[in-house]
Amino acid sequence: SLMFDHLTDKLSGVLSKFGKRKELKEDDVVAVLKEIRLALLDADVSLPLVKELIENIREKAVGIRLIKDVEPAQQVVKIVHDELVTLLSGGENQTDETLLDVHRAGLSVVMTAGLQGSGKTTSAGKLAKRLRIVHNKKVLLASLDDRRPAAQEQLKILGDKIGVDSLEIIAGQSAIEIAKRAIASATSGEYDVVILDTAGRTTVDADLMQEIQQVKQLVKPHEVLLVADSLTGQDAVTTAQAFHEKVGVTGIILTRIDGDGRGGSALSMRHVTGRPIKFMGTGEDIDAFEEFHPERIAGRILGMGDVVSLVEKAAQGISENDALSMMERFKQGIFDYNDLIGHLDQMKNLGGMGGIMGLLPGMRQIKKQIENVNLDDTVLKRQKAIIQSMTKKERSNPSLVMNSSRKRRLAKGAGVTIQDVNKLTEMQKQMSTMMQQLQKLQSGGGGMMGKMMRGLFGKSQPSEEEMKKMTESFKMGGGIPGLGVTPQGGFRMPGVARNAGKKSKKVRLR
Repeated sequence: SLMFDHLTDKLSGVLSKFGKRKELKEDDVVAVLKEIRLALLDADVSLPLVKELIENIREKAVGIRLIKDVEPAQQVVKIVHDELVTLLSGGENQTDETLLDVHRAGLSVVMTAGLQGSGKTTSAGKLAKRLRIVHNKKVLLASLDDRRPAAQEQLKILGDKIGVDSLEIIAGQSAIEIAKRAIASATSGEYDVVILDTAGRTTVDADLMQEIQQVKQLVKPHEVLLVADSLTGQDAVTTAQAFHEKVGVTGIILTRIDGDGRGGSALSMRHVTGRPIKFMGTGEDIDAFEEFHPERIAGRILGMGDVVSLVEKAAQGISENDALSMMERFKQGIFDYNDLIGHLDQMKNLGGMGGIMGLLPGMRQIKKQIENVNLDDTVLKRQKAIIQSMTKKERSNPSLVMNSSRKRRLAKGAGVTIQDVNKLTEMQKQMSTMMQQLQKLQSGGGGMMGKMMRGLFGKSQPSEEEMKKMTESFKMGGGIPGLGVTPQGGFRMPGVARNAGKKSKKVRLR
């Protein structure tokens, strides 16, 4: 997510200064702490919080006993990572069941609150969809905005779109009357969860707070979720503080995390309210909504990647049949144009190449390089058009397409240049080589990479424990066994550039 990229770049830069040093002296730690302090302040983290973080890191880093075979830089990264996790989680360990208090017999009541324009109504809809799909709950949506009838209408349209019921709109009712009716409807209709979307204002005012307090006293909600727009930086933190003092929130939904914010407000909000960030909105799309996992976010902030989220995304974006047939071909080390077109579609589902690279540990430099050569949606569309111009025979036999008269025909058919066709044939060749390499790894079976690949392409996902081990292995400088990816951004794989920053004859990431 863009939101944390700024912080990531800063911290990665700071921590790489240690190089291969074998021991840390106090001066080193002082110098690096100064840099970390600046990076955090620059990323919009509030001053008191920065002081606290730096103090905790200092205590742990000075006089650190260096672990044999682990670079000091990696150990400091680990300390910073653990501090970020503690900060983001408040030391609590959130599981899927404890994340939201809605798993009970009888009706669970959830309220959403926040300023106008923070993405509150959309978040209520996204949450409702998640509860319906992931937790199989029967959900009722109700808008308590008695000042703006359009807001009630907006929630109803959203409900229809995601297949969730919304409360019938009756004009002229007050927020309290709507709330009473929502609870009665949800109880008689045997709903599991009712989501009450309270009115938003442009600023925090006494009327708004009083209204939310009254509704809260009446409905006794199990969750009061504050929706905050991460792009508003310190303003979002002030808002969070005000809402929490006046109303008392149980958790935060952070929206627009895909925007170009600095990420520090997320850390500060958690700090001032003492309440966990439970979900994050990662885009406009109704499915762009994820649980907020402190472990994973801390990993992303430090550029360690987030293998777990990638596997989860892949599991949601790929149907079981696709996965199984892909797995079969994968075992044989085959990758023709039929596979490539499927692969291009999946990449689009997973947020394009950049989205995937951003989640893989040690891939930040390569991600940058890919962004520089613009492997974006237009390129994906162009490549798809070329494959669609091929005959069935050509799709299954990539060697046929090496013929120059066929290339001319394809370029004409897809409305692209010969160079575009060449880039595609080159890509297919590379993917094919890579598949053969991975197939060798896969046949090794027991390796972690094998397990990860099974998770991505088959149904037997690696366990959370195995995933943790994989991510741990990265943090401590190990890379993925068998896949030569290192946390420093080196990437050793046959047919792929040895180091992201250097030009290589073998590969052109286009």
